Amino acid sequence: MTHEELNHRELDRYVRRVSDRWPLDRALLGGARVADLHGAGPQRERGPEYVIVLVSEYFDGVPWLERVYVAGTLWDAYEMGATADVHAYTPPEFERKRESLPIVRETAETGLELLPANA
Repeated sequence: MTHEELNHRELDRYVRRVSDRWPLDRALLGGARVADLHGAGPQRERGPEYVIVLVSEYFDGVPWLERVYVAGTLWDAYEMGATADVHAYTPPEFERKRESLPIVRETAETGLELLPANA
């Protein structure tokens, strides 16, 4: 697998693993690896290699740290070649974080949709 390619099979498996626990409305992938695909220059500040933004109404009532921890443990850093910065929000939280967190806004605007229904 070249540096430019993403492991789509593993990404699909990851989304399935999370969905088994919490049905997802959206799953977005951003971060430096996705920016590489979009042709971002190598001289930039890379930031996290992968940023995952998960949106599910089923996160409601689940403590934020628990969502992020569980979704993070389901990520296979070995298969993907790097760890992921995981964000897990309910739809209203996602809308708020899009306004307030640049990394979430950037992932929402330029990230890859991992759920076939939203792609």
